[in-house]
Amino acid sequence: MSPDTSHTNLRLGYGTNGLTDLRLDDALALLADLGYDGVGLTLDHMHLDPLAPELAARTRHVAKRLGELGLGVTIETGARYVLDPRRKHGPSLLDPDPDGRAARTDLLITAVRVAADLGAHAVHCFSGITPADTLTDTAWKRLEGSLTPVLDAATDAGIPLAVEPEPGHLLATLADFHHLRGLLGDPEPLGLTLDIGHCQCLEPDAPADCVRNAAPWLRHVQIEDMRRGVHEHLPFGDGEIDFPPVLEALAATGYQGLTVVELPRHSHAGPELARESIEFLRSQVPPKGVPAW
Repeated sequence: MSPDTSHTNLRLGYGTNGLTDLRLDDALALLADLGYDGVGLTLDHMHLDPLAPELAARTRHVAKRLGELGLGVTIETGARYVLDPRRKHGPSLLDPDPDGRAARTDLLITAVRVAADLGAHAVHCFSGITPADTLTDTAWKRLEGSLTPVLDAATDAGIPLAVEPEPGHLLATLADFHHLRGLLGDPEPLGLTLDIGHCQCLEPDAPADCVRNAAPWLRHVQIEDMRRGVHEHLPFGDGEIDFPPVLEALAATGYQGLTVVELPRHSHAGPELARESIEFLRSQVPPKGVPAW
């Protein structure tokens, strides 16, 4: 029997990039059985490959399974080698080669279409690392140009595009996200993926303050434990984050999307960590109607 999830305002999910040893149908069934509200679905060669034939038919199958299991979904696009089998996350939106940038843009547009067909809450993406010998201004111009067609597709589909500040990338911090908003003229579909671990890793403010500051733009949330200055996604309890204030802040924002556990390097223990993670988070979240402690 699934755990009772009615006591919390938050909707918890688990990322399929932490369940890559499971078939997608098996991963979805596992998450539903454990009581998750949804899934962060990374489009990759093992889970709804965005480049393989018959994508529309495969997407319809996934939509049917999500409906049967009562799972919400956010589409994530952080697959390491989906476009290039030899370059992690390559080509990026900042690639020196225009054809490379176009390939990444096309992938994100495909992700938007898949998201629309699945009824997803948002499509996640990130900027990529600034290539060697590339001026920062040039990198920002490339990012602006690469994302514009994706934002147009997101507008047409009614699906938010949730950009994630990623340590080491051009767009690494919340301040960088606001810089991008300014460059693009603050388009309506542009939102934010907030990774709680990344806040602990490098933001000047505490994670709970990051949540409050980011609230107007929140479209997707990722969560895991992490240590200051070390970009390593850790199971809950292995890092330094004080989670009750973070989860309370999330609940207080009225955020309606998924809060997705992000443990992409732990697939070898994915089913057990999925169980441990939801048990931990359920023990930390504030009940409905309970004021801040």
